[in-house]
Amino acid sequence: MSVRKRKWTTKNGAHREAWLVDYVDQNGERRAKTFDKKKDADAYALKAGAEVRDGLHVVDSTSKTVNDVGKLWLTRAQNELEHGTYLQYKQHLNLHIKPFIGDVKLSRMNMPRIRNFLDALAMGDDSLAEDDLRREPRSRAMVMAVRTSLSSIFSEAKESGYMMQNPLHGMRNKRTAAKGEKRRKKKLRYGVDIPTLDEVNKLIAVAKGRFRPLLITAVFTGLRASELRGLRWADVDLVKSRLHVTQRADSFHVIGMPKSETSQRTIPLFPPFVVNVLKEWKLQCPKGEKKLDLVFPNTLGNIEAHGNIIRSGLIPTMFAAGVTVDTGEKDQDGKPILAPKYTGLHVFRHWFASWCLNREKDGGRGLLPARVQKLLGHSTIGLTMDTYGHLFEHKEDEGELDAVMRSFPALVVNAT
Repeated sequence: MSVRKRKWTTKNGAHREAWLVDYVDQNGERRAKTFDKKKDADAYALKAGAEVRDGLHVVDSTSKTVNDVGKLWLTRAQNELEHGTYLQYKQHLNLHIKPFIGDVKLSRMNMPRIRNFLDALAMGDDSLAEDDLRREPRSRAMVMAVRTSLSSIFSEAKESGYMMQNPLHGMRNKRTAAKGEKRRKKKLRYGVDIPTLDEVNKLIAVAKGRFRPLLITAVFTGLRASELRGLRWADVDLVKSRLHVTQRADSFHVIGMPKSETSQRTIPLFPPFVVNVLKEWKLQCPKGEKKLDLVFPNTLGNIEAHGNIIRSGLIPTMFAAGVTVDTGEKDQDGKPILAPKYTGLHVFRHWFASWCLNREKDGGRGLLPARVQKLLGHSTIGLTMDTYGHLFEHKEDEGELDAVMRSFPALVVNAT
């Protein structure tokens, strides 16, 4: 690799000079690049020389742009992923990555440029037009999701031979105030993010209609909403009191595999009251023409919409049970306007986890964390304990949980 001054005369007779970096890349191809200043040429020579030795050099003139490889990545994702996931990836590329760095060549993507991109994504740019996609700041969760998608694009580029290494590998996931300090996140709170025992009892007591067995199953199995919507009778063993999670229904009403490999699991139906509820429901459950064999279908026997479960099932049950909060507003008669305290099925998954982890003498099941991890379908035990481990460090944290069956008067009443 050499750095030398090059002089020439243009057609107009003007004298020009530049610093030329002349070298052979790792593939044996002769390469040359010119610079106005010697210091820039020397810096490039050092960088290119190190990359050639490590087999990592990519020439600017042959490099693809981030958007070029992003399109290839999306094409493959469309064939391999669920439609909902594909649409999320498409939004990441078109709405967040492309406006900032879509035209940047992969050979110029390095850690400082990526860090600047992520910072700009988080802060936005007020100097741009109001309708510009770069103007509005993104949430921290969105920035992290876009970062993951960008890393996948770089991995696609590496596998396709357009990039020798993924520049995101080795970059810290997040900035911290001090070395080793973990990002603080909001802890789940009993009675705020997780229903209390009294609230669960009230909900069970007033739940009715076709949503009653769904809500009870959600409470005592911890299934995700998509898993409840995709649950089949073939996967429910009412004799051995257990169910198997083998599929789920996505937001587009498409049946597919569970969220991850660990999401495929077996969950015991406990307490026995849950089995009785499902036995009664099976006799009334709509069959439908498509023979989907769903446990909780809509009235036509097809996949139930998640929004309808919330609007027609969960929220009315919350109001009937009095599990509400004051919005601080008043109606035309001066009465407080109430809202449901919990607005998603995921709160029952949280409740199930806390119930399983709590000690038997405090009204829980006293299961080992590893067992709870498997019941929830978490990928690691660390995820389980990071989410729920703080709830029962002290007696006052989990509230008053009595013995299991005595804690559920609604179950006893309904079972008789």
